[in-house]
Amino acid sequence: MLGVNRTLPEATAFIRENLRPAPAPLLPEITLFQAHSGSGLSRLGSIPYWAYLWAGGAALARHFLQNHEVARGLRVLDLGAGSGVVGIAAAKVGAECVICADTDPFGAAASALNAEVNSVGIKVLGEDVTCEPPPEVDLIAAGDVFYAADVAARMTRWFDHCTSAGITVLVGDPGRKHLPRHRLRLLAEYPVRDFGEGAGKPASTGKVFAFAPRIRAG
Repeated sequence: MLGVNRTLPEATAFIRENLRPAPAPLLPEITLFQAHSGSGLSRLGSIPYWAYLWAGGAALARHFLQNHEVARGLRVLDLGAGSGVVGIAAAKVGAECVICADTDPFGAAASALNAEVNSVGIKVLGEDVTCEPPPEVDLIAAGDVFYAADVAARMTRWFDHCTSAGITVLVGDPGRKHLPRHRLRLLAEYPVRDFGEGAGKPASTGKVFAFAPRIRAG
């Protein structure tokens, strides 16, 4: 197995050699390097989250593409970027700058390659930004980050710090069980494809939420 501890150049080479660029499902405006039957992703030894479109990220991307004013002119962080689809959508509608952050070198490589094939500029960070103070951005877009209880708790704490710093946080998710629903305000819903859903199946519903700042006792 190739393993996950690869360098960015090695990850970039693997994606170029084994995935194919094609329009994203239900997001024809965006081209992504996508897996196919001959990609051999099992050689990586881990689930290649970055190689597939997920409902939350797809919903955020669609939200930006249909509502340009949400990201236009802003500094945007695509958190847990994976394929980079959310950051690419923000860049396409006129974000001032876009950062795609993913701790997996394959995710960082995929974000960079996908930005290149869509002719947009992004900055890629291969580190866990949630271990740091709030970044110098205006908007954080987080797709599919509430997939486990411990991760959800950590994300909620960090988003609290970010909203306290005046940063807007948008969350994309199909409605997973660990969503902090009491902290979220539904903004929009979109038909999207989630991981593992083929074109022959009905589309899922991806939701876009605003993360509400914590109310402090006064």
